[in-house]
Amino acid sequence: MGKVIIIVDNEKDAETIEEGVKILEELKITFDVKIISGMDNLKLIDELIDFSERKEIDVIIVFNRISTHLPGIIASKTIIPVIGVPLPNKNVQTADYLFSIIQMPEGVPVACMSFGKAGIKNATLFAAEIISRKEPNLKEKLKQLKNNFI
Repeated sequence: MGKVIIIVDNEKDAETIEEGVKILEELKITFDVKIISGMDNLKLIDELIDFSERKEIDVIIVFNRISTHLPGIIASKTIIPVIGVPLPNKNVQTADYLFSIIQMPEGVPVACMSFGKAGIKNATLFAAEIISRKEPNLKEKLKQLKNNFI
């Protein structure tokens, strides 16, 4: 089954993303949660990319409340699909979050989901859709799950 790395930029958000984690568990997609703050150095990010490529991770999801630049930095260093999900932050303007994810230069694609709860669920569903392209047995489960949201 597919593999996903989930990155949050602070420990508190490991609980915030719980609904997305439940989706991955329901679909039996292997995942690991890593905490990397914007204050961490590039060496740690490079180690995460190296780990992800060695373990054949299919998708990296970055939930960012503080480190708005993190999805782009990660996407610039790998060809693994990266999904950025801005989490609301009273100290950062809403548009700033979106622009930090969607305004990437050519050659650095990052998928961007909506804010908050919808973005959390949609990011995990989108990761499952990517994985389902090579995992036919996941397709039916995913269709049924998506129908629950409609």
